[in-house]
Amino acid sequence: MEEKIYKVNLEDINQRLDTFVASLDVHFTRSMAQKQVKNGNILVNDKNQKESYKLKENDVVKIRIEPPKETTIKPEDIKLDIIYEDDYILVVNKAKGMVVHPASGNYEGTLVNAVLNHCKDTLSGIGGEIRPGIVHRLDKDTSGLIIVAKCDEAHLDISNQIKEHRVTKIYTALVKGNISEDTATINMPIGRSKQDRKKMEVRPDGKEAVSHIQVIKRYGNYTLLRVKIDTGRTHQIRVHLAKIGHPVVGDEVYANGKNEFGVHGQMLHSTILEFTHPITKKRMHLEAELPQYFEDVLSKLEASTN
Repeated sequence: MEEKIYKVNLEDINQRLDTFVASLDVHFTRSMAQKQVKNGNILVNDKNQKESYKLKENDVVKIRIEPPKETTIKPEDIKLDIIYEDDYILVVNKAKGMVVHPASGNYEGTLVNAVLNHCKDTLSGIGGEIRPGIVHRLDKDTSGLIIVAKCDEAHLDISNQIKEHRVTKIYTALVKGNISEDTATINMPIGRSKQDRKKMEVRPDGKEAVSHIQVIKRYGNYTLLRVKIDTGRTHQIRVHLAKIGHPVVGDEVYANGKNEFGVHGQMLHSTILEFTHPITKKRMHLEAELPQYFEDVLSKLEASTN
């Protein structure tokens, strides 16, 4: 196990331990630093401290860095719809039904399996052996744009952009019911459900969650929406829209799932991503067309409302 030692200087006094570690050259995000503090891999003067510990002058911070584990996730030759790629990042239009990274019960056929095959050994290791290169997630049945980092520098930079709300994420959603307002903002905190740990819900003690909706078109009992999110809480759009009485069509968790189109899984697509390239600093604007099944449903709605 590698060890790195840092002495606290005047400019670092009163800084939080986790913030200090995230600013160093050890390629830790703040959340990763917090995890390593709890695991006892980050010490101050050879003692365990909380991640909120305020540094003092001449404190010695010791960081134990575990060697990367050899991945047990196998590359698979799965076709990827690549929207953009260079030496540092890969942006993929993820298909509906594809799980992003391996987890219990899903160790094959994931986006990670496909990306490992495509990128070989050029992926950031920050996400660990299960999530190499994965900076952010999309639900299994949410299609559309997702960024994959090919190096740690790109991973850290994009993670910070997301944390600081500098990545624009815009989705297209077909929801049940006719939304009368042309635009609206949903600002409701979201937390994990106490009744069902697999579900999220609006709750006063949850984390801040903000979604901006704009009507694209109304189809009688259905509304096509553009949704921009300021925060990226788990299931955020689905929870917010269900809470206001307009669940996403096909959502089998936050709606009854039944719909006249026989669609299984939410009709939610990550359409637009805007962010600053982590290396070149060029502002990127990327778009992904709606999947064919989504277009087919809209064509049926067009025909029925004309």
